[in-house]
Amino acid sequence: MNLRRLIEHLKGQHWTAVAIDFVIVVVGVFVGIQVSNWNQQRATDKQAAIFTMHLKEDLREEDWVYQLMIGYNRQVLANAERAANDLSGISTMSDEAFMVSAYRATQYKQRLRRRATFDELISTGTIGLIKDRELRDLAIRVYNMPVIENIARDGIESRYREEFRMSVATEVQRALARNCGDRPTMVGDYGAIAAALDYPCQTGLSEASIRETAAALRSNPELLSLLRLRIADLDTRLGDMRGPNYEAVRLGLHAIGKEKP
Repeated sequence: MNLRRLIEHLKGQHWTAVAIDFVIVVVGVFVGIQVSNWNQQRATDKQAAIFTMHLKEDLREEDWVYQLMIGYNRQVLANAERAANDLSGISTMSDEAFMVSAYRATQYKQRLRRRATFDELISTGTIGLIKDRELRDLAIRVYNMPVIENIARDGIESRYREEFRMSVATEVQRALARNCGDRPTMVGDYGAIAAALDYPCQTGLSEASIRETAAALRSNPELLSLLRLRIADLDTRLGDMRGPNYEAVRLGLHAIGKEKP
């Protein structure tokens, strides 16, 4: 309507009216563009807020997983050292306690990473929606660090684990897993980490079975060397997770973990 009127005024050379109509057209176009931009910015800000919320939720779980992997593998290490001390004559354990520690030294923890939000941001090229630079940098470091996968892989591929599994009867291994294996841990339950593996237990096996299994393990000439290798690998991976290279990651995750959702 304003554009048609402007054309009519141009034909009639009504210059004042032309000027007024021109200003109205320009202002109308400008306001229309601004409204469109504001609406787009509001939509972008809303999307950014949702992604930021979801990323923080994911990182809260990552904090728990990180602490779980440290705590759990420390318990594996403690059992490996007990079994190695028994085998090397530094200390003596009962047959059942030795068998339990030798078994627990074979254990590993593998967790699926909660990274769907980060992967979506990267795959769609929208990581810039996370305006908090520290949060963005923390997520990039967390989801690109290999330590959690490395310590799990070492456990899966452990030669000590393989030797133990080949040396112990299947029914004994099942009893150990059932009565002395990993305890279930709910995501976010930091208190449960301390006893995820290292807790008092009884195998439920007969004295003869316990004595026979412990004797077979103690007489295995390969076991102590492989156990020492297992200990060295755990020391290395735990050192990585607690070392200066990952201190900022650990502290950043801990800060996110303490935030209320």
